[in-house]
Amino acid sequence: MDIFDNKKGGFTIMSGKTDVHGGFGQGVLDLNAVSSVIIDGDEAYIDMGALHAKSSVEKGIKWTANKDDVPNGKPYWIVWVTVDRNEAGPYYAGATACYMEIDREARRGYKILADHVNRMDYSMKRRIMLSELGEKEKAALKKLLIDNNAAMYDNSSEELKQALS
Repeated sequence: MDIFDNKKGGFTIMSGKTDVHGGFGQGVLDLNAVSSVIIDGDEAYIDMGALHAKSSVEKGIKWTANKDDVPNGKPYWIVWVTVDRNEAGPYYAGATACYMEIDREARRGYKILADHVNRMDYSMKRRIMLSELGEKEKAALKKLLIDNNAAMYDNSSEELKQALS
């Protein structure tokens, strides 16, 4: 996959736009560098719908912040992955994981929306927050990142590589 090909299914690569001005839209988050990964058990895949809580697993779900309201929920993770460029080329700059549980049959789900928003912001600030993931989730995410583009993974920080080992 060409990393500069911005078609569905790949990580969003930052635009070359470097000029930012004040005025209308100032303070608005620029999500051009953020992609969302869904981890379902030992499988990880890119689903850009998660940026607006409309991923394939989130559609049609009524959300609650009370975990007890979803007793038969299946665990899922959303990982916000931010990409950037350095002198070596593109790399995975930020990665943060958010937990949620979904009961598809009951159309109910548990997540803390504020946590998802804050974690996306942390990813955009180039933080690595993956310690809550289990071993199989880490392995699935690592495989996706490498399969998507091994050079980007190689260019990434040691902190990311350690978090996924």
